[in-house]
Amino acid sequence: MIRNNAHKYSVSAMCLVLKIPRSTYYYDAKRVVKEEPFTEPVIQVFRESRNNYGARRIKAAFQKKGHRLSRKRIRRIMKANGLVSNYTVAQYKAHARKAPESKIPNRLNRQFNDHSPYAVMVSDLTYVRVGGKWHYVCLLADLFNREIVGYSAGPHKTATLVQQALSKVRGNLNQVQLFHTDQGSEFNNQLMANALKTFGIQPSMSLKGCPYDNAVAEATFKTFKIEFIYQHQFEDLSHLRRELADYVNWFNRLRLHSSLDYNSPWEYRDLYQHSFPSQPVESL
Repeated sequence: MIRNNAHKYSVSAMCLVLKIPRSTYYYDAKRVVKEEPFTEPVIQVFRESRNNYGARRIKAAFQKKGHRLSRKRIRRIMKANGLVSNYTVAQYKAHARKAPESKIPNRLNRQFNDHSPYAVMVSDLTYVRVGGKWHYVCLLADLFNREIVGYSAGPHKTATLVQQALSKVRGNLNQVQLFHTDQGSEFNNQLMANALKTFGIQPSMSLKGCPYDNAVAEATFKTFKIEFIYQHQFEDLSHLRRELADYVNWFNRLRLHSSLDYNSPWEYRDLYQHSFPSQPVESL
């Protein structure tokens, strides 16, 4: 029981409540480590994932290192050591917001795969509590490798926030053919229309009240909320921006994505470059 709750309570406090000497617990813990040689490596991979990986991704991480561990064995090690993924905690689901019907068509039409680098970007915004006040984060994802190519954070949910995220894109914006979003007013306005027109980018918008039309952005934000927003308390906007930059760097360089055959976005991009060396991809 102590091991299964070690992620929530201190070992000392639980031993005190259960009237068990700490030395007894630590002796038993050492015995478990000796019996299972992969205990420490599994714990290390789990911690390096920022407590986000479950058995499936931990298995993939070991396979990349040349080790074969079954998910059953990994789950047993996780259970024995109180390793609980952030994804096992139920999260609050926000209500859908109302927005005026857009005249911009859904040009993407749920074609989320088989795109070249930077051809299609999808975007959305979400809210985060910062110092007792609501702030907002905008992310831009490249459908080619699910990489977060642009991001921004600020106190207002406006087109300016979206433009700030666009300005972070290090690739050539003239490569972008389509920019797909939902029908929020921060995307559907003259400021954004002018910005997209400057680079020859066609806008595309989901049908009203249909999140499946922007499924990749929805999935990215679900991951983002669980792995980032729900794991931090932000003191101010500067703190949020520092942590956001760190998370995006980890997400792009190291996080394993099931849709990319358990490669990180940058690993997937490198594989593409080796397969098609005549089609270079600009990096962040």
